Amino acid sequence: MTTTAGSTVAGPSPAGRLTIDGLGKHYSGDVFAMRGATLDVAPGEAVAVVGASGCGKSTLLRLVAGFESPTEGRVLLDGRPVTGPGPDRGVVFQDYGLFPWLTVRENIAYGIRRRGVGRREALGQAAEHAETVGLGRFVDAYPHALSGGMQQRVGIARVLALHPSVLLMDEPLGALDALTRRQMQDELVAIRQRVSTTVVLVTHSIDEAVYLADRVVVMSGGAAHGVPGHVRDVVPVDLGDQRDTASPEFRAIAQHIGHHVHTPVRDGEIAA
Repeated sequence: MTTTAGSTVAGPSPAGRLTIDGLGKHYSGDVFAMRGATLDVAPGEAVAVVGASGCGKSTLLRLVAGFESPTEGRVLLDGRPVTGPGPDRGVVFQDYGLFPWLTVRENIAYGIRRRGVGRREALGQAAEHAETVGLGRFVDAYPHALSGGMQQRVGIARVLALHPSVLLMDEPLGALDALTRRQMQDELVAIRQRVSTTVVLVTHSIDEAVYLADRVVVMSGGAAHGVPGHVRDVVPVDLGDQRDTASPEFRAIAQHIGHHVHTPVRDGEIAA
């Protein structure tokens, strides 16, 4: 912790270790939305979660974020139980959620100010985080003047400014056109190289998952299939930092994941 101009300012948090232990969630009816999910995410690791609609991807993310409580099992962050939302977990949604009456700098500074940091210091920190996501020249622009990809970068910077030890992303690029989405994937890779944090990303795109993650979690099932959503496979992505989406190695991993995503749930299949 450092103190500037009478305000206490949090420094960068170390990347967190996330432990998902036998996690399950029951809403209504006879079938769990998700059950038996178990996963260990190492500090600084990026994990992508893929699967058909209704398999429990977003449920898993909401439980890790603390927005909902599990019916069974638990989530641990650095060995401590997650019992609700907290500043150690930052969440980026598909909806940018920016305040249209605030500039880029002011949008990023909003959460910093809520932590008791003075306006001048908060705006200074916000400008630094705008640089981190490549928006240094646009700190005084308003959201309506930005493209969709730029607005999402503001949303990411606003979360990173709070120094979470785990960054949770729920379809953050889903609303973008194909070209902008590809550019933002590269931007996310660059941001991750500059900012050390643990990442859990939910996406419907298998190629995006392989491009961005160290491991890909494949979920299956869900109420529509009559069995709980569960982890079917965890696929390592051993491709290094430079990933060519057209390479045979990349395509082989994507096809392996696609096979698991699109293969119907087997009779008697249970959570891993």
